[in-house]
Amino acid sequence: MRPLSDILRPKSIDEMVGQRHLLGEGKLLRAIAEGGEIPNMIFYGPSGVGKTTLARIISDRSDRKLYRLNATTASISDIKEIINDINPFSAPNGILLYLDEIQYFNKKQQQSLLEFIENGSITLIASTTENPYFYVYNAILSRCTVFEFKPVAALEMIPFIKRSIAYLEEQRGFSIQCSEEGLKKIAYGCGGDVRKCCNCIEVISLALTKSNSEITDEMIREASQRSGNHYDKDGDYHYDILSAFQKSIRGSDPDAALLYLARLLEAGNLIAPCRRLMVIAAEDIGLAYPQAVSIVKSCVDCAQALGLPEARIPLAEAVILLATAPKSNSAIMAIDSALEDVRSGKGQVIPPDLQDSHYGGAEKLGHGRGYLYPHSFPNHYVKQNYLPADLAGKRYYEFGDNKLEHASKEYWAKIKEEK
Repeated sequence: MRPLSDILRPKSIDEMVGQRHLLGEGKLLRAIAEGGEIPNMIFYGPSGVGKTTLARIISDRSDRKLYRLNATTASISDIKEIINDINPFSAPNGILLYLDEIQYFNKKQQQSLLEFIENGSITLIASTTENPYFYVYNAILSRCTVFEFKPVAALEMIPFIKRSIAYLEEQRGFSIQCSEEGLKKIAYGCGGDVRKCCNCIEVISLALTKSNSEITDEMIREASQRSGNHYDKDGDYHYDILSAFQKSIRGSDPDAALLYLARLLEAGNLIAPCRRLMVIAAEDIGLAYPQAVSIVKSCVDCAQALGLPEARIPLAEAVILLATAPKSNSAIMAIDSALEDVRSGKGQVIPPDLQDSHYGGAEKLGHGRGYLYPHSFPNHYVKQNYLPADLAGKRYYEFGDNKLEHASKEYWAKIKEEK
């Protein structure tokens, strides 16, 4: 049985759903698709957003011989077959190769195409759900233009849902009832994936009859399941969500941070948010509220002991605490600055008065000589040099502008002025 998503696959750019940032009037990719000249391109984005559809539309307009390969199943012999067909008789205008899931081709397979892409015998349109800057080799990448496809906005899918229902009504021979709210629930439930949306409607239609032709909320929930949460623990969206999670907390937005936590938890990922919350406590809240690390660690321990779904509660507490807490990145800035000097070879020679003197012969070597013991002085402070000679006077730590660090700054200014 031919899938509904294939039956209703758009035949033109105007029929496509979403991707207006690429295919709207005046956009570069639209002009390329409607023109005759085709450059080497990589289409990058999640499943079900039109990458393959657009490649087919472009290939139908091309005067080149078309080959389609899926990198999950293709081999070197398939590539050789294409290369052997490069001749002025069978492919006078060259070959257009649509390579789906290019990230599954290894370096040797990708490089086997390089010479022919270089001389124009093969024009490559590749698609990938993974970031091409991580998975496609530079030699190929540098010869291609990357276009990023986005998940389709839910409301943009509603006309397509209506079109799908109309087609099914014609095929089934009876009217299918779906409220405007139901249409929205289908659209939102499929997470920007037009193919999933189509599959959802097709599955629901199988349960409908002439006497029972209404699409209910329960049907929508069962058919869409968790597809609305576009997420892959090993894919780019995992890191995108974690990035948005941390940046929302850093930006003091508890609502956005809770949304991204919910997406992680709904996907069953408990470890990643636990680890990231502890990083955030140290990196972004830092010395403005140093107790946050201990509190977050307690929440994380509690969450891991409880497991899902109860783990959501202490983790939500940690998220709200961090998002609403004062912020300081003074600690990470300080250590990263010190690491930069260490990695460049600076600060290797420890001052003799700081070297270990708790062994026989240390005094003869001058180790520890001249060291002043701070606890022997008022306020437990005495001015002396602790940095290696090549870094004398270097300052890594700068007090943050929060209440706690400001108090520390005032305290030490007062103590050090007395010396």
